[in-house]
Amino acid sequence: MQTRLAIPDDAAAIARIYNHGIEDRIATFETHPRSAEDVRQWFDNIHPIVAVEDNGEVIAFAATSTYRPRECYAGIVEFSVYVAREARRRGAGRAAMGALLHEAERHGFWKLVSRVFVENTASRALLREIGFREIGVYEKHGKLDGTWRDVVIVEYLIKSNLK
Repeated sequence: MQTRLAIPDDAAAIARIYNHGIEDRIATFETHPRSAEDVRQWFDNIHPIVAVEDNGEVIAFAATSTYRPRECYAGIVEFSVYVAREARRRGAGRAAMGALLHEAERHGFWKLVSRVFVENTASRALLREIGFREIGVYEKHGKLDGTWRDVVIVEYLIKSNLK
């Protein structure tokens, strides 16, 4: 496996992997599949997206996006990480997050935040292992398929970018 910055030409592969997360109902509140064109909109030259390849095929990705529009939050980004079903539990998520942290630091961001479904134990374990803190729980944060779901708030401070 190797990591690299993702490019718009990766949009179809990223959409396929993201759609696995939508279908599995354990990683996102989203319910409608995304197209490659939807994913191409993520590439804004501000927020890094990384890809993990195995034998030339994208098997995982991690992406950053705007946290809040206010200027005081400019150094904080939301993140997400997804692994293709057939590549799970092989270290692709860890590789994606390692590359994403490096790129976030390189881009001058100082904090990554996200929310993880409480029952998504694999993602929570990975994030704890690489240094994310679980801050608390948003109870009944959103409904998915008519059921209220709780999420754990996670954060990672990039110490070299704190001034």
